Amino acid sequence: MKRSIILLTLIAVVGCASMSAQGRRGLRLNEVMVVNDSNYVDDYGKRGAWIELFNSTFGPLEISKVFLTNDPQNPKMYPVPLGDVNTRIPKRQHILFWADGKPTYGTFHTNFTLDPNRENWIGVYDTDGLTLIDSVTVPVMESNRSFARIDDGVGAWEVRDGVSEGKHITPSSANRIKDTNGKVDMFHANDSHGFSLTIMAMAIVFTALLVLCVCFWIISRIGAKKLSDKKLKSQGVDPTSIKRAERPQGDSGEEIAAIVMALHEHLNAHDNEATILTINKVRRAYSPWSSKIYSLREIPRR
Repeated sequence: MKRSIILLTLIAVVGCASMSAQGRRGLRLNEVMVVNDSNYVDDYGKRGAWIELFNSTFGPLEISKVFLTNDPQNPKMYPVPLGDVNTRIPKRQHILFWADGKPTYGTFHTNFTLDPNRENWIGVYDTDGLTLIDSVTVPVMESNRSFARIDDGVGAWEVRDGVSEGKHITPSSANRIKDTNGKVDMFHANDSHGFSLTIMAMAIVFTALLVLCVCFWIISRIGAKKLSDKKLKSQGVDPTSIKRAERPQGDSGEEIAAIVMALHEHLNAHDNEATILTINKVRRAYSPWSSKIYSLREIPRR
């Protein structure tokens, strides 16, 4: 029994480790900027080279203990530290590392820098320090230009200047930006002032209100029918034996008036009494209110 439990535990541990390793295979280098003079700033307000990673999987990815390096001979150059909640990348999201050689600034500041005068090789290694997950060779570029994948996590790389059409520099965001929306463009082409859209919206609102009114009317009719059936049953009449047109529609006006008058006479009935008030003076030889023993002060002692 103990051997079976130990075996199952080992299988579970190995399976979890394998799933974690397979998840880290989805980590991708996505965009790199070597010379940053007027672009993105870090959490200290300083500019520097940065490396963007992308989680290409459809689940969260924990990247602590993976290695970043710019030297293939030293794959364990910068181990991503443990204990930072921000190292868990949500599905299909990005994370940014600053290649400024200042690891004391925090988790996302590496201990190496990038050389703007030559090509820079960048690699991401798995937790064993041997398995290469992804790598890229960044060419020499002018300042404030990035080397990015055309699409997040896949496809070819290109140099972006941030000015040309479709060449946006996108740290911590999607590399391909959808500038337009087909439906919006269609509405704008056919109705530049928005009159059709306004009429359509008002028609939808009023239709919904009409449907609600009909529903409430049906519900009220059903409730009235049930109440009528209940009254007939209380009088010993079978509701199914009476046609709808023959059903009593409530008390008549004469009956209501008679009930009201009876209540009025009942609530206002009283005896006619003589309104005579008699006041007689009561004479007493002694009154406790005038007694000195009840005064607040003691009688002076002589």
